[in-house]
Amino acid sequence: MDGVPDMRRRSPEPPAGPPEIQLKPGMANELLHELAPLLAEEGIDVGNIDVADPDTLQQALNRAIERHNMAMFTPVGQARDLAAVTLRLAAEAIADGDTRLAAAILDQAQPESRDGSAATVSGCIGVALGLLDQWLTGHDADAPAGLARLTRLPAGHWTGEHAATDILILARKGRAFASLDALIARQGGQHVLYGSALALAAALQAWSRHAGTPSSTWRVPSFVKTDTIPAISGQCCDDGWNPPGEI
Repeated sequence: MDGVPDMRRRSPEPPAGPPEIQLKPGMANELLHELAPLLAEEGIDVGNIDVADPDTLQQALNRAIERHNMAMFTPVGQARDLAAVTLRLAAEAIADGDTRLAAAILDQAQPESRDGSAATVSGCIGVALGLLDQWLTGHDADAPAGLARLTRLPAGHWTGEHAATDILILARKGRAFASLDALIARQGGQHVLYGSALALAAALQAWSRHAGTPSSTWRVPSFVKTDTIPAISGQCCDDGWNPPGEI
């Protein structure tokens, strides 16, 4: 089954390379169109940009882009549910040792979903990092005490392991979500997606072991608002944990 994506690697993950920049025809106009409602709140009509001061325009663009990116990484309603289900299924596959299935599930996340019918890469990353920040800092009352100490990455080599290591360190300080830009610039979007899912799976496995309910269902606050999710019962995180180092 060569060529089939697999989160597991036979060798250590190489260091992340420089960011890959892709230029597509019409990209600037497409982004400007997406920013139009936000720029309108700044008093700028994208159909007739007439701003005397370039610095004023740049500051308005910066604010609009920041708000646009924040919205992408903080899905709500159905978009959040789709991201949560994707993460849950990937975490279950990792725990069961089916790392090819985990990769296939994560690879179904789309760069964007205009009709809201699919989970997005940014939505999955944002939901995972937000949950890890809450759980590992003890800000979620239902998370076990000391979950940050209990959570370790599974043994072996993984695609996204460097990102997952950074994410766990940051989440223990409540800074994973706030470090989104730096994580993606350093590791790349796919590695942060895989790494966030890997880190979340490790936290869920630690939670499940602490609860002692590997075969029952239990509620994870804010993960899927109206549903219970199965406890993660696989063995991949039981032995040989690789504790993350310090950044």
